[in-house]
Amino acid sequence: MPPPPDIATIHALRADVALQVARHFARSGLSQSAAAKQLDIPQPTLSKIVNGHVTDLSIELLLRVAVRAGLPVTLMTGRVPQEAGVFLSNAAAPPRAVLRSQLADAARSALQRSQRALSPSQRLEAFLEHNQLIGELQKSGRAAVKPSHTRLSRS
Repeated sequence: MPPPPDIATIHALRADVALQVARHFARSGLSQSAAAKQLDIPQPTLSKIVNGHVTDLSIELLLRVAVRAGLPVTLMTGRVPQEAGVFLSNAAAPPRAVLRSQLADAARSALQRSQRALSPSQRLEAFLEHNQLIGELQKSGRAAVKPSHTRLSRS
């Protein structure tokens, strides 16, 4: 008998956080011992994470490990467990050669200034509004209806 949808969603998120942590340390080139020491967790725990054996690890522990690793993660749930996932923001992407332009530099600089100007509660509100808009966008795509041009109200 498959687990209930909420439990299956937690299992999917747990596995995805572990995958993102494992990818991060594969790119870092650190040994498991060195990485475990850096994360302040036992090496066998990191081994479980890297090898995907996370059923006995809490989602909270995995999120703490991701935070300690400096991974900006976004957890996404859906109507069904298969829609759940963990995503990294662009800040966590490995360095690569990028074409730079004055316009892109100006936009990046403006974004950084606006992020510093927001209070933590304003950043949380913006994050929640962003997620709500993403959800509405996904829902409208599934429904294949004419897009509405209503704006969310802020409270």
